[in-house]
Amino acid sequence: MIRDRNKIRVAVIDMNNGVTNQGMRGIQEVLSRYQKEMSVELSYEVFDLRQKGEIPDIGYDIYISSGGPGSPFDGEGQKWENDFFALLGDIESFNASNEHQKKHAFLICHSFQMACRKFGVGKVIRRRSTAFGIFPIYLTEEGEDEMVFHGLPNPFYTVDSRDWQVINPEDVFFSNTEAQVLALEKERPHVDLERCVMAIRFTKEIIGTQFHPEADPVGMKLYLLQEDKKKAIIENHGEEKYLDMLESVDDPNRITLTRNVILPNFLNEALNALQEA
Repeated sequence: MIRDRNKIRVAVIDMNNGVTNQGMRGIQEVLSRYQKEMSVELSYEVFDLRQKGEIPDIGYDIYISSGGPGSPFDGEGQKWENDFFALLGDIESFNASNEHQKKHAFLICHSFQMACRKFGVGKVIRRRSTAFGIFPIYLTEEGEDEMVFHGLPNPFYTVDSRDWQVINPEDVFFSNTEAQVLALEKERPHVDLERCVMAIRFTKEIIGTQFHPEADPVGMKLYLLQEDKKKAIIENHGEEKYLDMLESVDDPNRITLTRNVILPNFLNEALNALQEA
């Protein structure tokens, strides 16, 4: 079946469980801007999975699943988690059985951690303390060759917000041999902890990031100015780091650049595949 590249259906899965945040706004703004700048007929539908049990079917071209609060194990044994894992399996099966037409998925933060469980990638553990702020991300050799990151320096800066993380100790190596680690957090030589995995390509069409590529200066500044967030950052990283984050918000070569590169590159990749089909 020949697909019209200018009629693209995107499913956006909301993993926020009713908690107000800037992430969903960021994803929808990226999609709306991409549609205008690329002159494509791109429509999207939002599915509130954790709160309302809504799940898209396999009829969409592109899937983007958001971050969210809580533990990536919160849904164990629940229908919504089973539905999410089944969808990832359906996307993988569809791509395996269709040589020309492929469906692409991008998984963010909470969704990324859940996908690591689903695909048997690394080890998902709780952090000693919450990570929140603007931090450098380091690309691996595979990450430097990854099309989604083309146009970014190494390291690049992005918004990181998590209580859980994915590590890859030697005794829990990837059971999914197709997966590639694309990015890691910065080295911390003074801390005896393994570097967290920040991005993984699970399959040729499914990719995920621990960080938030949809984050924008407006939303991040709102977060940083909240008293509880300010206090947590200063306690964990010091006042100098907090002030550096505020300055980073307005730096066009940091989170703005990341926002303008990663998800648009992902959409380009998905649309180009549809065009080739």
